[in-house]
Amino acid sequence: MIILIGTGHVFNLSQAITDIFEEKQPDIVCVELDKQRYQALLLKKNDPEKYKKMERNIPIIYKVLSRFQDGMAKEYGVTAGEEMLTSIDYAQRHQIPIAFVDMNAQNLFTKMLKSMSFSEKFKLMLSGFGGFFVSKKKVEKELSKIDKNFDDYIVEIGKKFPTIKRVLIDERNMFMVRQLITANEQYEKVIAVLGDGHIPGLSTYLEKRKISFETVRLRDLRNWTTSDIDSSTAHFSTEIKPI
Repeated sequence: MIILIGTGHVFNLSQAITDIFEEKQPDIVCVELDKQRYQALLLKKNDPEKYKKMERNIPIIYKVLSRFQDGMAKEYGVTAGEEMLTSIDYAQRHQIPIAFVDMNAQNLFTKMLKSMSFSEKFKLMLSGFGGFFVSKKKVEKELSKIDKNFDDYIVEIGKKFPTIKRVLIDERNMFMVRQLITANEQYEKVIAVLGDGHIPGLSTYLEKRKISFETVRLRDLRNWTTSDIDSSTAHFSTEIKPI
């Protein structure tokens, strides 16, 4: 059984995630990180000054988007990526194996930037800088639209930023689902903590392969009560086919 938990990196979701872990008792915890990104999150949390020095070598667009995330996370009283660190901390405290199931972020971003057209890069830069002036109220309004029709939102991203959708969503979905299937072959109960935008794509791949899974979406986590654990969407299968 695979349990997909869809998160947002700027929201306070630690309690909800901990509640799910306590209820589900996973045999392995998978997170949408690579080891390098995990070390960067730890450094940002424990030694911000050293992280700023390291950040000088990061591509400018990556820095712009990262700082936008940091700014929005502060609006919600957390640090960006805190839900990932919460998941890892829980696994470590309970001596549960941890799997970093994402592609290397630095390599991924380098590949994306090389593949993007000038106009796409320009639009991305404008979006990133514009994000510094986006209010918490506007974010909530956009989230409400996305919740109503997520498929339309993904289509819109594909139109505006085709390279971003291909590299940061589609290719990563393929990579991560392979890691999850491998984990599922070795462990009875797998919990994967991932950005909510990956849940529809991963769900489609798992359904095609008739692999048993459940999902808990970001909207559920943001309105969490302890009774919500029974409201996740379940999909069942008796057959597992590796990619």
